[in-house]
Amino acid sequence: EGDELFPTGPNGVENSDYDYVDTWKAMEEVNKKGLAKSIGVSNFNKNQIERILEKAATVPTTNQVECHPYLNQKKLIEFCKSKGITTTAYSPLGSPNRPWAKPDDPQLLEDPKIKEMAKKFKKTPAQIILRYQVQRGVITIPKSVNKNRLAENIQIFDFELSSADMAHLDSFDCNGRVCIFNEAKGHKYDPFSNDEY
Repeated sequence: EGDELFPTGPNGVENSDYDYVDTWKAMEEVNKKGLAKSIGVSNFNKNQIERILEKAATVPTTNQVECHPYLNQKKLIEFCKSKGITTTAYSPLGSPNRPWAKPDDPQLLEDPKIKEMAKKFKKTPAQIILRYQVQRGVITIPKSVNKNRLAENIQIFDFELSSADMAHLDSFDCNGRVCIFNEAKGHKYDPFSNDEY
């Protein structure tokens, strides 16, 4: 809506009442014309995905969501798999350098239990967390501008976590969302207002 690429209002965000199903149908047209190889969604909950599936012709390729051991999204991932939708994890390391972090926020990479597991495997905490996601079948997109960390992040295919290790990491889930979109609060399509999964 409008001429601005990223329209802003008084609080920095300009919310729209445009139905995301209509946006999805427009994306389907782009896909049909061959202008996009595949299309997906981001930050959609189960109810929103069900609504897309009921009203549209194309199943989303992926649902990109915040996902890490403190917010493992297990139910949402299982639901997406049942519908043929992959899950892509953003902030898979808990976004440790996020500018809005508070000093007392838990730091996933500093979690003593993860550090202990990393020591056991002679890996870094980041490698343990990334391996966890890969073994769950989750596409993982860690962000780094550090060349050494980029190389380190790919060195996760020479070891495997046991089912006990995986269950242990699953047990860290505490609905620990770190990317909180306060701007969407109160909007009728806020995906986190009814965060069943």
